[in-house]
Amino acid sequence: MEQQIVAGQKTKLKLTAKQIWAFRAFYLMLLPGVIYYVIFRYIPMYGVIIAFKDFQILDGILGSGWADPWYKHFQTFFNSPYFGQLMANTFIISIYKLVFGMAPPIIMALLLNECRLRWFKTVVQTLTYMPHFLSWVIIYGILIALLSQNSGVVNRFIEDAGGQSIGFMTSIDYFRTILVSSEVWKDLGWGAIIYLAAMTAIDPTLYEAARVDGASRLRMIWHITLPGIRNVIVLLLILKLGHIMDAGFDQIYILYNIQVYQVADILDTWVFRTGLQQLNFSLGAAVGLFKSFIGLVLVLGSNQLSKKWGEGIW
Repeated sequence: MEQQIVAGQKTKLKLTAKQIWAFRAFYLMLLPGVIYYVIFRYIPMYGVIIAFKDFQILDGILGSGWADPWYKHFQTFFNSPYFGQLMANTFIISIYKLVFGMAPPIIMALLLNECRLRWFKTVVQTLTYMPHFLSWVIIYGILIALLSQNSGVVNRFIEDAGGQSIGFMTSIDYFRTILVSSEVWKDLGWGAIIYLAAMTAIDPTLYEAARVDGASRLRMIWHITLPGIRNVIVLLLILKLGHIMDAGFDQIYILYNIQVYQVADILDTWVFRTGLQQLNFSLGAAVGLFKSFIGLVLVLGSNQLSKKWGEGIW
């Protein structure tokens, strides 16, 4: 019996080796991506242990002593007077971006997919995709040119209309709106391209059959196009839920100022000021581990929920 098991295992190994050799070109192309993730994603996980240590740069990770108690840095974070505000801002901004950022790319993709003028479709797609390549520093300059209280184009129109200029970038009433709308504008074209690519995989005969049955374009969109890209919508939703604790550090760090900390200060910006600028790396690692745990729970939970709708990543 044991010999049969061993023989079966050897046969499976030979088959696996033959399959790998047969598709060696594909595995070779996959190798750079695997190496990247091993070096920059998996190996750095070793540094998570500094969340449980009183880390000192000169002593190194192994030479630094363990925190007493082990949850010392987590306790420091949870007992911070800013904990509630930071968590609320992070969740509110992330949920706003998730809610208001999901529909526009889908709508744009549907409109482009229904467009019959190829040149117009190409122009619109290019113009909406270009902002994705702009850094937040450049977008900050654009926003200042538009919304500056002293010289912004929008405030010039308001003053010419007889009103008073508004400090959009320094107002707690407008800042979150600026954050969400600027990110939606920046990523609109990128998201639309993803959905357009998914639409190309829909069987054209479904549309032909619908036309024969007398279905309108709106009916075909509702009953064919949207169900055809449902799995992509669910996939992107789950991935975004996994990053709900990030809220966009680059964007917020560049756009915010001390006057809007009340509505814009998130976990990452607080960690940058308190953990990194003050060289408290252990605190920064503890908050990062806490964020990763929350993200993991959200991804697993949303994936299980999506399976009930017949979708899911795994």
